[in-house]
Amino acid sequence: MGETHQLTLQAVFDLSEAALIGAGASALQAAAAARSIEGAEADGIRSVGLAYLPIYCAHVACGKVNGRAEPTWRQSRPAALIVDAANGFAHTAFEHALDPFADLAKRQGLAALAIIESSSAGVVAWFVERLAARNLIGLGFANSSPLMAPHGGSKPFFGTNPLAFAVPRPDQPALVVDQATSQVAYVTVKTAAENGEKIPLGWGLDRDGQPTTDPQAVLDGGSMAPSGGHKGMALALLVDVLAGGLAGPHFAYQASAFGNNDGGPPRVGQFFIAIDAGTFAPTDRLGADLASRIEALLAAMTEQEGVRIPGENRLAHRQHAAVHGVDVPVDLLSTIRGFADRQQAN
Repeated sequence: MGETHQLTLQAVFDLSEAALIGAGASALQAAAAARSIEGAEADGIRSVGLAYLPIYCAHVACGKVNGRAEPTWRQSRPAALIVDAANGFAHTAFEHALDPFADLAKRQGLAALAIIESSSAGVVAWFVERLAARNLIGLGFANSSPLMAPHGGSKPFFGTNPLAFAVPRPDQPALVVDQATSQVAYVTVKTAAENGEKIPLGWGLDRDGQPTTDPQAVLDGGSMAPSGGHKGMALALLVDVLAGGLAGPHFAYQASAFGNNDGGPPRVGQFFIAIDAGTFAPTDRLGADLASRIEALLAAMTEQEGVRIPGENRLAHRQHAAVHGVDVPVDLLSTIRGFADRQQAN
């Protein structure tokens, strides 16, 4: 990593917000995106934390993300909301509609939220965990720009199209699962290429659609491989249908790349389902409340040696970062501060 500088999580937020405003974002747009950056750093998901912030800033500066957007929402059906992100950040659009979305889910028992005209979601867990904090089960789906070939193909068509869910647990952090539909994250292959390392067969394909151990072959005209072959492709297709199809934003194959400044706004979408924990409560005399049933499920699962609850590493990193902060490469800090300095100059 080279020389690093330690930042508190509050400093991560402050610097991220200042950099986004320096790039041209409004306080409204910058704050939500900065919270997502802080959350990614706290959980050790560095690829969409500060490392991704210069891309966000560049997208604001060139107009690929509308840094002055003001999202709007409308209720399209009794249990459905549509949020127009106006090509701004997905995080701002979600926060804008979170209160009415949560209220609707509790009133109706369950509700759905579609975000349109949006941009990169980053960590989908960031969204669903906010639903769990309101005692709602949250499911999230986000399509993204094309990086992954369909099973049997050779050209990028789907995004890594992540999905996530969060289940509230009393007196402790929610159970959260977040995963891409590709075999590994794109940044994992990119990092291997930068370090001159090989990758295992099955992670990516070369430009001819053949499995390769050379990460550069994946980056140079190749593609990511779907997790589990045709099964991962099916999940990516599901994400595209929900996040891109239902409310009309771009499908993954239509979206401009997240990783550069070309092509204008990607206009992708996100889709969320929120379920009130008591909506489907068991009615038989043996039925217990959901919370105790979930705890019994997790306890039974982890009785087997070597089994852990998903998300434990993320939570451990979060607890460590809350006390000790995070180490950030000095050259990355210099780049980010270059954007933040523009705020002071304006």
